[in-house]
This record gives sequence, C-alpha cells and structure tokens, in this order.
Amino acid sequence: MASIAVCPGSFDPITYGHLDIIRRGAKVFDMVYVSVMNNSSKNPLFSVEERMSLIKEVTKDLPNVKVDEHSGLLVDYAKAVKANAILRGLRAVSDFEYEMQITSMNRVLNDEIETFFIMTNSQYSFLSSSIVKEVSKYNGNISELVPPIVEAALNQKFNR
Repeated sequence: MASIAVCPGSFDPITYGHLDIIRRGAKVFDMVYVSVMNNSSKNPLFSVEERMSLIKEVTKDLPNVKVDEHSGLLVDYAKAVKANAILRGLRAVSDFEYEMQITSMNRVLNDEIETFFIMTNSQYSFLSSSIVKEVSKYNGNISELVPPIVEAALNQKFNR
C-alpha cells in the first residue's frame, strides 16, 4: 500500500516555510497532495486558481507532489484521494493547541487517517502568509521568505 499524504492549507501565498514542509513530506511519503483549502472565513489575496498555479510552479521538480483544491472537510478529501495521512507543519508551541483540536476532530470523523506533524525549519518559525503579505504591501524585502515567482505575483497584486 502506497503512503499518501495530504498537506492542506490556504497557501495565500505559499512561502518558503510551506515549501520546506512539502519538500520534507515528499521525501517521506510516496505521494503528497497539496490541497489548497478554500476557507470561507478568510479573505484571500489570491484566488484558489492563482494559489494552485504558484504552488505547481514551485513544486514542479517534485514528481510525487500533486496540487489540488478542496472546500469541504479535509478527511473527505483525504479519503477521496486514498490518503492515509495528513501532513501539517508546526512553527511554534502556539500552533500545537490549534492543530491538536483539528487533529482530534479529524480522528473522530475518520480514525483511519493519521496526522503527522513536521517541525518547521527554525529559520521559518516566524513566517506566515499574513506576515509576507503585510511586508510586501509596504514594499518590504520578502526575497528570503518566498520564491521569486511568488514575490513577482505579490508585486503585481500590489501594483508594483
């Protein structure tokens, strides 16, 4: 049986922190589905299609990574792609409580899917898409935070 993981997130936009988790997950699992989740409680800067396009571009060298979208329950998506794992990144202890709640609920919904946490590389422990957007909005240097194609997309969104 192949090991298949789903790496969910809003990825608005994808950062080097996200990419670190995806790359490391791709070394462990036979297949990683990067699932762009459409969270109705968030007001994204990029459309789902734009986010998927950026992720596809920055993961094109990873043959066992596929990019997809989903707007329902994560466990339903995981079941649909025959995943046996959910892959999540943890930046800090503060992430753990929230992730534990989500993991516990997912386990109630489907106890056949395990959640695996990967601690983010310490150089990205502060990094979030929200911070990247804020810094970019005010023309700050984000070149060490996101791939060049993402930086260009942010510049375009902020009319630069």
